[in-house]
Amino acid sequence: MPIRILIAWLALLAAAHAADVEPWPQRPVRIIVGFAAGGNTDSIARLSAGWLGPRLGQGVVVENRPGANGAIAAELVMHAAPDGYTLLMANLPQMAILPAMTATPYDPVKDFAPVTIVGSNDFALAINGLIPGDTLADLVAYVRARPGQVAYGSGGSGTVSHLTTALFLQRAGLQMVHVPYRGGALALNDLLAGQVPLYFGNLAEILPHAGQLKILAVSGTQRAPQLPAVPTVAEAGYPGFHTATWNGLAAPAGTPRDVVMRLYQAMRPAAADPDFVAKLAGIGVDPVCDTPDEFAALLRADLVTWAEAVRVSGAKVD
Repeated sequence: MPIRILIAWLALLAAAHAADVEPWPQRPVRIIVGFAAGGNTDSIARLSAGWLGPRLGQGVVVENRPGANGAIAAELVMHAAPDGYTLLMANLPQMAILPAMTATPYDPVKDFAPVTIVGSNDFALAINGLIPGDTLADLVAYVRARPGQVAYGSGGSGTVSHLTTALFLQRAGLQMVHVPYRGGALALNDLLAGQVPLYFGNLAEILPHAGQLKILAVSGTQRAPQLPAVPTVAEAGYPGFHTATWNGLAAPAGTPRDVVMRLYQAMRPAAADPDFVAKLAGIGVDPVCDTPDEFAALLRADLVTWAEAVRVSGAKVD
């Protein structure tokens, strides 16, 4: 082989090797959201994109692909190239509830590489004056004496508010009448208006009305900082009870581990950044930014929890 051809061939190999080891990312990153703009998941995605862009040195854009309760977006990301340039802003209903209610085109464990849960929020059990008493024990005694006669509202069949209530009723051995609404705001409005006596709603929804309602318990593993006097459901007599909803970044399965870790390491400091934390708090979300392995473990546990909730509630996809 002539020397000039050998030199040219070696130069091509060197260039190819350099291209292979170029640090990620080399172009903009997309975060796909399975819901319309303006909702909680969309807001968290946009906050995350704004945080990640400067730290990755590339633009990070949010694309909304609503439909099928988030399944359209999840399927799109599942089929995307596993190179870290297409991410899903996943949420709990999309990843752990919907697959328990219907066949989905994706497997939440096998088809995604978890990156980090950006934020989560607990639920608060609130009653109005239609139910007497001030404690969870008072509520249980009242409902137990009236099986199948007391109603509760939810944001709709299969929503986290519905399933959280169903899980609690099972643990407490109670029977209530489910009144599903088309969204939590409508359920909350009727709770405030005295049309329905109980709603186990998003903590961020309930807090602004704490002066008008009795908040008996929260669903987290710890008391809410905003309600230090309100016990958790577990503290109030039901050990192990815990529900929360979350939003987190996930990549397609097969995404290189170093890319996943680069994303996680870029996102992790946000949980301690006062400005980022304040922006999350503005939409009722607590920062998390856990590791990919912690996210994966939580997802596996949630699949068990919410499959049980769907079973006991009888929830079906509308």
